[in-house]
Amino acid sequence: MGSTVDLTGKTALVTGAARGFGATTATALAGAGASVLLTDVLDDLGRETAESVGAVAAERGARAVFQHLDVTDDAGWEAATSAAVQQLGGLDVVVNNAGVEITRLVVDADPAELETMFRVNVIGTTLGTKHAFRTMRPGGAAGSGGAVVNISSVAATIAFPGIAGYSASKSAVDRLTRVAAAESGRLGYGVRVNCVYPGLVPTEMGVKLAVETSALGLFESPDAAVAAVVGLTPLGRLGEPADIADVVLFLASDASRFMTGAGVPVDGGMGM
Repeated sequence: MGSTVDLTGKTALVTGAARGFGATTATALAGAGASVLLTDVLDDLGRETAESVGAVAAERGARAVFQHLDVTDDAGWEAATSAAVQQLGGLDVVVNNAGVEITRLVVDADPAELETMFRVNVIGTTLGTKHAFRTMRPGGAAGSGGAVVNISSVAATIAFPGIAGYSASKSAVDRLTRVAAAESGRLGYGVRVNCVYPGLVPTEMGVKLAVETSALGLFESPDAAVAAVVGLTPLGRLGEPADIADVVLFLASDASRFMTGAGVPVDGGMGM
């Protein structure tokens, strides 16, 4: 994973990095030579994950540390980006991965649940991009430009039942990415902003979605829900965390130096 990407000397910040795709991404970045600041609200698990990522990073002469971060907290973001600069020597890559998915039929939409998803998925990603810009742009604490990679979802490109609120929030991440890229380019920040649309991956969130959509009567069983997703996917399988992490590495690296404002599907063709 990431064997052809070299991020030696770079520093990355990953949100939602204690487990799942965030942990896989942090490990991949470390394996490519980057020092990584892992952030999450799950402090104990985050520290454990940072230790294992740190072992990978050490093999490349890099480091990994953990910092508590609620992505909806503006001051928390300022502290996290400052920690990256002060503890790891800079900030070159921000991966806005933290996300929340709550399954609910539109007819049963709950305002509190919608607010939770939009606060984490949209406000959290917006604040992450904001503080990446402030840190990486000329005159910032890092000041050498860099890359922001936002994690959207195939849910932003298809109409899958039971996830209207989540789909709306991930569609917002797509639009945010493109506007932020335009602003960065126009204002000379030197920060590229792209997003990826992962397909269904059997992480804790993916399994939860299969269980909950079947509980709503949309599918006969969780296995039937998974089969439906596979049936919509030309490559004929679910995604793996490494499938998405490899594309994040590409977007974080100089190999994608002329890409900004792009949305990259990593969904086996499901959203085409």
